[in-house]
Amino acid sequence: MSVNVYLLARPRFEETHRKFLADFFPEGECQWQEAEGPTAAERLVEFAGRVCYLSFGSRQAPGTNADYIRKLIRNEHESVLEHASWTVLISGVSRALSHQLVRHRVGFAFSQLSQQYHDESNVRFVRPAGIDSAPQLLEIWERAMHDSQSAYRKILAELSSGTTPLSGEHRERLRALRSAARSVLPNASETAIVATINARALRHFLRVRGGIMGDFEMRCVSAALLETIRPEGPALFFDFRIEYLEDGLPLVVYQPTD
Repeated sequence: MSVNVYLLARPRFEETHRKFLADFFPEGECQWQEAEGPTAAERLVEFAGRVCYLSFGSRQAPGTNADYIRKLIRNEHESVLEHASWTVLISGVSRALSHQLVRHRVGFAFSQLSQQYHDESNVRFVRPAGIDSAPQLLEIWERAMHDSQSAYRKILAELSSGTTPLSGEHRERLRALRSAARSVLPNASETAIVATINARALRHFLRVRGGIMGDFEMRCVSAALLETIRPEGPALFFDFRIEYLEDGLPLVVYQPTD
């Protein structure tokens, strides 16, 4: 199972926060005492949290950025995590996986490969994990994939030939052709999807999806997302880890701490 996650965009934290502090505290009594090391996402989350309490200057308790973010998470003040977001492209996954993924709407935005506008005559199929160990089942699966692709091509060719005319302008006629043909494609059809996800939404996704034992593909996607985004803000995902089970596939484990 070859899941790929490509990081397309990441948070930036501009130094204009210094102007806010100077404007809000004209006497200059409040400064943000930062330690070096946090990422842009981590700085953004900490600053947003400190604005809520105006905990700058003398009101800033000692501690690191990681300490501060852990305290926010433990106190369930996770709304500030929504300011940090990443855009990724996920490929090598099935339409079945994407149907589950797009159910996560809060904190997510999606743009997916369209089967109406893209000719799927040469679509690839995502083989489910473990089916290789059962040759008879694998043969049935491969035959079903071949038959569905063959049916797609035949339907598209027949409708395109003019013997079964479809009315409308070219663009909409093409959409109708591919809509009719795609109806025979299986859930295993490979897709690509761009997703923008904020840190709070990703944490929730990893908690509810990353540890589902029977959903091998979702486990792989969850682990790939964590591996890609965690280096962008380690303190934001300090309570998650990845284990590899006997099936050789990853499992995302959530370990809340007191």
